[in-house]
Amino acid sequence: MSQGKDYYRVLGVSSSANDTEVKKAYRELAKKYHPDANPDNKGASERFKDISEAYSILSDTDKRKKYDTMRKYGAFAGGGRGAGGGFGGSAGQGIKFEDIGFGGGGDGGGFGDLFSSIFGGFGGKKGPAVQAVEVKADVPFKVAAQGGKVPIVVPLNEACPSCGGSGAAKGARISKCNECGGSGHVSFGQGGFAVNRPCPKCRAKGTVASSTCGKCAGDGDVVIDKKIMVRVPPGVETGQQVRLKGQGQRSEHGGKSGDLLVTFNVKSDRFLKRDGLNITCDVPVNLAQAVLGTRVKVRTLDGKKVVLKVPPGTQPGRKFKLKGMGIKKGGRQGDQLVEITVKIPGKLDADQKQQMEALAESLGLKH
Repeated sequence: MSQGKDYYRVLGVSSSANDTEVKKAYRELAKKYHPDANPDNKGASERFKDISEAYSILSDTDKRKKYDTMRKYGAFAGGGRGAGGGFGGSAGQGIKFEDIGFGGGGDGGGFGDLFSSIFGGFGGKKGPAVQAVEVKADVPFKVAAQGGKVPIVVPLNEACPSCGGSGAAKGARISKCNECGGSGHVSFGQGGFAVNRPCPKCRAKGTVASSTCGKCAGDGDVVIDKKIMVRVPPGVETGQQVRLKGQGQRSEHGGKSGDLLVTFNVKSDRFLKRDGLNITCDVPVNLAQAVLGTRVKVRTLDGKKVVLKVPPGTQPGRKFKLKGMGIKKGGRQGDQLVEITVKIPGKLDADQKQQMEALAESLGLKH
């Protein structure tokens, strides 16, 4: 990357732009500045290279995180190597790699490893591994407690059905890319480094078509919504994750697909709550029921209703245990704890007030 270049400015998006906004900006700019659309404009070709370089970093979650960290500490801004052993800033104020959290020292780690992980290595042809796609899955309370399956929809890049992933229009002439010589990568210098990046003209394919596919605009892939059923283990909680091998983004060069990392978000229930392996709930009774006793129906985790006997003189806050009605996990079984709440009348008419006063007097209650 050239000193002072800002990938966000190159694409014309903010640093908080999401993946959709980044991709939209890239597609619009790539279409405008593509060498095929500007055969006699060398400036457009250079602009296209910058756009492709920016998108290759900002469209990759892991690369973008590392780039954002380096950008924050000025690793791409200002002059060359500072006296402190880092890059960026004025003399004597360079950023040390260990300050950024990327290691350092003379063992081959630090900045070189970071550039390799971001830009695809130094002179090598093997690109970085496909990163896991992260998604969230909303899980109903009952499914989270008892286990089951939930559907999720994941937007993934798949080979364009129209061109089969070639990016070429039907009948187009395919030739070796003259920008990268058919390798799919080009090198650029940064100080003493020679860094590989995907070729912006052929988009790392190594070949170019005389006319591009109208469906994918030459990308070779399209975004589809893939529906996947995810197994939810019993007793799962919000924030827990499951990794689905090979269910994520496909490799650009025919390799194995990446993984899908699913983070569970357990939805609340209007009546039931969770406390470890126990299920809790509040059941309201009126004053007469609490004093004289009653029977109430209580909904359990499996959706059924059981009859609970509330004895006379039950105090507000008293808890009853429904044995074995909680969550079963790891050979253990929780209970359902039912707490009684008493609804007190808010207003009494004159007769009711007189009767209540008489009752209080007969019971020796002060008021």
